[in-house]
Amino acid sequence: MDIQAAHKRSVTVPSPVRQRRSNLRTAAEFHTLSLQIGDAGARPASRKQQARPPRLPRWKEMLNALLPLQTAHQQREAEDRQREAALNRVADDLRQLRFHLDTANDLYVQLGTSPVVGLERAGVQRRKGIYGRNVLSPPPRQWTQRIWRWFFTGFNRFLWVAMVVFWLCWKPIGNPPQPGNMAMAVVIVLVVCLQAMFSAWQEWITSRAMDSISSMLPTEATVLRDGKKRKLAPEELVPGDIVFLQAGDRVPADMRLVEVSLDLLLDRSELSGAPDPTIGTLGYTSSNYLETRNMAMMGANVTQGQCAGVVVATGDRTVLGRIGRLVSGKQAERTLLQIEVQRLVNWLTSVSLAVGTLFVVLWAAWLRPAFPGFMSVADALANGVGVLVTFVPGGLPISLTLAMTAIAKRMQRHRLLVKNLTTVETLGTVDVICCEKTGTLTQRQMAAVRVGVGDEELTAARLVACCEAPTVGGLAPAARRIYEVLALCNSAAFDPLLAHVPADERAAMGDATDCALLRLAEQLCPLRQAERRYRTLVTVPFSLRRRWMLAVCAEGRGAPFMLAKGAPEALLPRCGSLQMRSGAVVPLTDEMRARLEATQRRWAEADGSRVLLLCRREFAGEHNPLAAHADSPAALYIAARDALQGLCVVGLVALADPPSEDIADTIARFRGAGIRVFMVTGDYAPTAAFVARQCGVISGAAPVDGIAEVRLRAKQPAAPTQPAAPTPGAGLGRCDGQAGCPAEAPCEAPCEPGCGATLPGRAALVVSGEELLDLQAEHWDAIAAYDACVFARITPEQKLQVVEELRARGCTVAVTGDEVNDVPAMRAAHVGVAMGSGSAVARDAAEVVLLDNSLAALAVAVESGRLMFINLKKVIIYLLPMTNLSEIIPSLLNVVLGLPIPLSTFLMLVINTITDVWASVVLTYEEPETDLMRYPPRNPAKEGLVDARFFLQAYGFVGVVETLSGHFIFFLCLYLRGGIAPRHVFLAFNKWADGYLGKSKEELALLVSMAGSAHFMALVVMQWANMFVARTRFASVFRQNPLWGPRRNPLLLVSVPISVAVALFFNELDWFNSVFLTGKIPVEFFFLPIPFALLLLALEELRKALVRRYPRGVLARLAW
Repeated sequence: MDIQAAHKRSVTVPSPVRQRRSNLRTAAEFHTLSLQIGDAGARPASRKQQARPPRLPRWKEMLNALLPLQTAHQQREAEDRQREAALNRVADDLRQLRFHLDTANDLYVQLGTSPVVGLERAGVQRRKGIYGRNVLSPPPRQWTQRIWRWFFTGFNRFLWVAMVVFWLCWKPIGNPPQPGNMAMAVVIVLVVCLQAMFSAWQEWITSRAMDSISSMLPTEATVLRDGKKRKLAPEELVPGDIVFLQAGDRVPADMRLVEVSLDLLLDRSELSGAPDPTIGTLGYTSSNYLETRNMAMMGANVTQGQCAGVVVATGDRTVLGRIGRLVSGKQAERTLLQIEVQRLVNWLTSVSLAVGTLFVVLWAAWLRPAFPGFMSVADALANGVGVLVTFVPGGLPISLTLAMTAIAKRMQRHRLLVKNLTTVETLGTVDVICCEKTGTLTQRQMAAVRVGVGDEELTAARLVACCEAPTVGGLAPAARRIYEVLALCNSAAFDPLLAHVPADERAAMGDATDCALLRLAEQLCPLRQAERRYRTLVTVPFSLRRRWMLAVCAEGRGAPFMLAKGAPEALLPRCGSLQMRSGAVVPLTDEMRARLEATQRRWAEADGSRVLLLCRREFAGEHNPLAAHADSPAALYIAARDALQGLCVVGLVALADPPSEDIADTIARFRGAGIRVFMVTGDYAPTAAFVARQCGVISGAAPVDGIAEVRLRAKQPAAPTQPAAPTPGAGLGRCDGQAGCPAEAPCEAPCEPGCGATLPGRAALVVSGEELLDLQAEHWDAIAAYDACVFARITPEQKLQVVEELRARGCTVAVTGDEVNDVPAMRAAHVGVAMGSGSAVARDAAEVVLLDNSLAALAVAVESGRLMFINLKKVIIYLLPMTNLSEIIPSLLNVVLGLPIPLSTFLMLVINTITDVWASVVLTYEEPETDLMRYPPRNPAKEGLVDARFFLQAYGFVGVVETLSGHFIFFLCLYLRGGIAPRHVFLAFNKWADGYLGKSKEELALLVSMAGSAHFMALVVMQWANMFVARTRFASVFRQNPLWGPRRNPLLLVSVPISVAVALFFNELDWFNSVFLTGKIPVEFFFLPIPFALLLLALEELRKALVRRYPRGVLARLAW
């Protein structure tokens, strides 16, 4: 609870603090830790019993870096567990601290200090030896480890092996030395250096966070030592020092306050993100170490007053130091997409290592003794490592980066800010969205619609019409008391430049509820009248935990009185009287209480109004406990808190906030995409339920359950928590020819599960926060099975609990929020989404920011995430047949069947890193072939980036056709240009030497170079066809026209001249012919591969037609 003192005579409002990005990260961690500490004992057993799988042993983790033992989902969960464990360790340490609970005398004894003398010299030196200097340790540089990590980890370790082998194959193994091997070694070194530079740049960006945190420290401090006050550098402080602070000072260490002035205010905005200053007190106000007001944390500022405190923690042991280590030590979070790609690269690397090793072993064990002279040592080693270098698609990393760039441009058009573009793919897997009501589902344009006074109800317009007055004194007694609560117990303010705008249309700054009440107050009587007549001594802002706001005011120099507004169920138990329409005050009977509660429910169920209770307390005729503390905000707060009883109900007010214009369509689109939208709000349950039905969160036909039905369902078998994810061969339904269907005409097509359908209208659930307190695991299983849930009267701790419980049950969760209190839940979710109008801390903690505050933009982000995933699959299906099968088979034939190698390692590398890159990049800009929001989200635990069907398409179909076509061209070139039939090439082994078939060694080498280059050109042409094959999964290529139409992509055709130019460059220049042994391509072999490319297109069109025609057939079940 932050205390906002607004008395102009006693409060100095601090100037706004410019929060740097790293400070916002600190604030996000601060609030997350605060919830962890405060919620430790109250965390329901259901969450504690949801034990995650144990962490893998270290040797398995190391092996998994090479071999993909875990799925991407399992790796992501393991990383989440490590981050959660680090956070829990810090929270556990802070939870054990009791400095704020001990008395001052106990603290002096515990720390061995004196309030009169302070610490003595000997004690200071001893403590310096134990605790060190009061500085925040920078993250360890560890340059040796960093350089090793940049250059020699991941795939780089294998590239270094390949580089060494190529260099050795040049000299001294090569006899004679081949310049091509040396050139390959140089190219590999350049690739490694570029990757290392990128890694170093990423780490440099991360290291700046700690430097910015260090800038939050003061320059000097006043300390009591040896009975004298002296100025010392903050670095010299040790636990037990007594430090004196005054307005303008920065707190140099974590301190327990032992002396405070009556007007002490501490600004913790740089640490906690809270914009309002807090009152410093001597006694603890919370058992939570981070929330109590008798602690001053390092990094806070004294904005008013003076204080003295005992240092209890210095350096890295302070809260700021612990958070700094947490922030600086946190590695960049990898998304599922990054893990999937890395896992694929690891798999391909492992296969290439195995194949390359097999080739070398076959040469050593069989070829060398059986066919001496066929393959030299240098050729064998170069052949083996060449497989390693060319097996992993070189265009994949750049394609992934540019895919994210394309998606970023797509989202910029919809006013979406995504800080980490790889997060977009995670959005594509989201199946539950937990969103706020106000400002997300509604327009955040609240207006007062009804007012209840005593036993009468009237509209807000009628109240204004019959009661407005130019001065406060002109208001009727009942209207005056209502006006005082509306105007004075309010944290909103009008912009002075908009004074000419009518009050009911005037924009205000602050909370939407306060803004609506402020407009109503202005209509009753100009606010400048209240400013002249009243003074506000202290205010307690609204809190989701308390659900009320309090203001202590006074009329002129008169006695203070209390005003309060908030949830009726929170304030009504504190009330003892009721104001009638006439202004008379009568005792509040049970019948009146019941009538007020019934009015609240009736208004909420009628139009979804938010109902507030307006109260006041005067102390006429009795002792006024507030009068003695009018000049002390801290003491006044304590007195007001204790006196918050015996309130008088002055009225009820109903506020309406219309739904966003497009929210019903947006929710319907989410439901059609298999995504459930849950409302998580602090509003009254009937209010939230009405708005949920109004917005489409609860469908019109769905019955609404409560906690009783949850307990009943918990006794029954658990239902699925989400629509079944597509599995290999499953989910192929009948297509009805709807718009966007991949089929050409109404027919049976392989539509994914949920095609054209929405979530079924099963029962919805409305539950309040207090009903969640005693739920067990089986109850949360039942809750997670609902299609629509409304969580009302939810605290920040319970919002975090909802997210954790859903995640524990396999849901992929996105959470929207706009306040500091939403940060822990946003951080716990898979994707945090902030409103553009939200707080700076919330925007920094979120991965996605909706700049226009429109949930419709989030639907675009979800669709973009799904599109990114599908386009990346298209890129991989385009690259794999060429980089793997079409390039590895020539090496295999060379070793096993004795052919001269049909495709050199250099030309393989050219295809891998140059000719295929343009098309793979352009494929990332593909538009979807059907409406992606008609399908359910994929289940990351079951459906990865690649699977068996994917490899079957890449290797068993496209790869086979390309490989056969390329080798046919190779043999055809040998026959047409050299008269060598295929039977003379197979099993040639060491016979392929000088004099074979009457040809010299040089003539044979020239023929092989020429045929190899023709083979290279054939593969390039086949990739043109594969480029069109990869564009669609089910639809015909003729429906996905690259030149015109909604799915055009004319840049695809640019890959044709680019690849031809590359082929001419590397095969026609004499330097490449002599160094890399390439050959000039005969003219006819630029055209002979075209029929084979057309054959590949025809076969793929036939396959897709059969899949569409027989959606439950074998081909359809094997389709990727």
